Amino acid sequence: MRPPSPPSPVPDALPVDGQHLTIEDLVEVARRGRKVELTPQGKANLERARAAVAKAVAEGRPVYGVTTGFGRLSDRMVPKDQLPALQRNLIRSHASGVGPLLPREIVRSMMLLRANSLSKGFSGVRVEVVELLLSALNQDVVPAVPSQGSVGASGDLAPLAHLALALTGEGEMQQKGGTTLPAAKALREAGLAPLSLVEKEGISLVNGTCLMAGDLALLVHDGERLLRSALLAAALSFDALKGNLGALDPRLHEARNLPAQSEVAADLRGLLHGSALTLAPGEYQGQDPYVLRCIPQVLGATRMALGWARTVAERELNAASDNPLVFDGEFLSGGNFHGQPLALTLDTLALGLSYVGGFSERRVARLVDADLSRGLSPFLSSTPGFSSGYMIPPYVAAALVAENQVLVHPASAYSLPTSANQEDFNSMGATSGAKARKLLENLWRVVAIELLVAAQALEQRRPARGGAGTEAIHAAVRRRVPALTEDRSPAPDLALLAQALSDGSLLAEVGPEVVPGRTA
Repeated sequence: MRPPSPPSPVPDALPVDGQHLTIEDLVEVARRGRKVELTPQGKANLERARAAVAKAVAEGRPVYGVTTGFGRLSDRMVPKDQLPALQRNLIRSHASGVGPLLPREIVRSMMLLRANSLSKGFSGVRVEVVELLLSALNQDVVPAVPSQGSVGASGDLAPLAHLALALTGEGEMQQKGGTTLPAAKALREAGLAPLSLVEKEGISLVNGTCLMAGDLALLVHDGERLLRSALLAAALSFDALKGNLGALDPRLHEARNLPAQSEVAADLRGLLHGSALTLAPGEYQGQDPYVLRCIPQVLGATRMALGWARTVAERELNAASDNPLVFDGEFLSGGNFHGQPLALTLDTLALGLSYVGGFSERRVARLVDADLSRGLSPFLSSTPGFSSGYMIPPYVAAALVAENQVLVHPASAYSLPTSANQEDFNSMGATSGAKARKLLENLWRVVAIELLVAAQALEQRRPARGGAGTEAIHAAVRRRVPALTEDRSPAPDLALLAQALSDGSLLAEVGPEVVPGRTA
């Protein structure tokens, strides 16, 4: 195999320096294959910290994980000639994960985050380590990483060990489609030399919050898209149920003094502008149910959770979560690898997102209930009794919401000790992330059900027209799913709509003039 050569400049590559990574950058790399490149500053950072490690090794100083064992074995000095093998043994022993493989986009985000964190220059690895991570990303060589095994403290140890093991030419790589091949073969076919670990590099590769942080970043990005989608569905239902615009009056929301709430109300007013179905302020039909009247308050709370989660994620993307860290030649051992801040954020974000589903399901139930829908037919059927119409999609929404009520329970509420009680309080943040990913999948489907049902309901209000925004949403739904004129399986329609929501195509089609940018 040819020896590695310095990478050539990559056109439009994302610069990696440990300082400037954003959520949007991560999405571009993890999902869309944007190329990456180590900056000169990042290289200088790495070289400076590596020199400190080399000096400590030459002097025989006791440095945790560099010249000593790990965890409860940190009091054991390791002979100098065994130090590279110490790092290799660490990676092999810690690659103990089980379960289905993580999605490739999650592993790609982990690779980017590890490279970015190391390039801050506090970890002491060689430049070659980061360059291999980035080269593997550029050539889409993705380690096969089992999804279960991290307790979210001392970093995401097991998942990151599998990632590092593959880069050394052991373990497996994951291909598109889910098949795997030996890591050595994948590296060879890509023209990449496997990594030979030296002092400090094994522990620097596994001590990090990359799985939790990658989950959080992608969930924030997708959660913001979900909120925009939920606003579209809520506006469509608001029109179909003849909601009262008085509940959206800006004076009400300014009095609450919560900007997120005011912004959601403004978004809804924009979507409903020009509607012949909604009641104007002052027209009285009794008070609307909460699922119409309190949309700004409830979805505003979701927006607040997303805003906080974005702040935490953006800080963590550029954090040093290794242990020990090197500062001007001094090694400090601490706990930056502990995932509690991320576990809290992931659990809180899951709770905030779950409101979207519970709120949506209640509007769906109202739309198909002839006693509550203000004049719509039972189950929106054109021939009630002979055809069931949309009787069962609300059942599906209820089932998904019930599942989310289990998934939203915080994993970080409990801890189990590990490493013979040396690591005696763990965050369980990796479980928080896995639950939140599943919860989000369910939410796309719940919102798709509301769009399907509300679009049918709007047609029963003809010839009256809804707002300019809701009519644009209705048209986007109908370009994918025809109106229900006789019973058919709704399952394919729901799958189409859920996909169009999760990939952003429906939002893009409706357009920014209809979907205000504040909820992007």
